[in-house]
Amino acid sequence: MTAHPADFDSAYFRSALGRFATGVTVVTCEAPLDGHPVGLTISSFNSVSLDPPLVLWTLTKSATSLPHFQRVARYVVHVLSASQLHLARRFARGSQTTRFHGIALARAPDGTLMLDDPDCAAWFECFNTAQHDAGDHIIFIGQVEHCRRQFSQPLVYHAGDFDLTPSTEPVSNS
Repeated sequence: MTAHPADFDSAYFRSALGRFATGVTVVTCEAPLDGHPVGLTISSFNSVSLDPPLVLWTLTKSATSLPHFQRVARYVVHVLSASQLHLARRFARGSQTTRFHGIALARAPDGTLMLDDPDCAAWFECFNTAQHDAGDHIIFIGQVEHCRRQFSQPLVYHAGDFDLTPSTEPVSNS
C-alpha cells in the first residue's frame, strides 16, 4: 500500500501546520573542525521517551549548519522564555558569526557550548544519538544527559509569528 498524493500545495500545508502552536528553541554546538559556535532557532522540538530520556528536533537539508550538527557528539537545546524573543529572531537569520556577536556563552556539564542566559525556560545537553532522513529535513534524536529548567512563560510560535499574548493562567510550581 502506498500513500495518496497530497491534495494541497506546500504553502497551504505550511499554513495548516501553523495552526499548531509550538515552543521556540535555539540549538547550539561547536563546529567539529574549527570550534566556531554554531546555532539556530527551531520550533520542531519534541520529547520522544522518558526512559531513556530522548528528544527530537529537525533541520532542513538546505541549512548551512547541517554538516556541523551531523558530525558533533553533543548539542544543547535551549527552550526560550517569552522574554527572549530577541534571541529567537537573532538565531533565525544572519550568519553564524553575527548570531553569536555579543552573546555570553558557557559550557554545559559535558563541555558542550551553550548560551549563558539565565532567562532560558529550560536547556537540554544531548548526546547526538541518531539522525534520520525525512523528506527535506533530517530528524535528530538526542539522548538527554543533563537538563535544567525554571518556571517562566515560554516563547510560543503560532500561525507564522511569535505569540506575545501573556497567559492569564498562573505558572504551576509542581
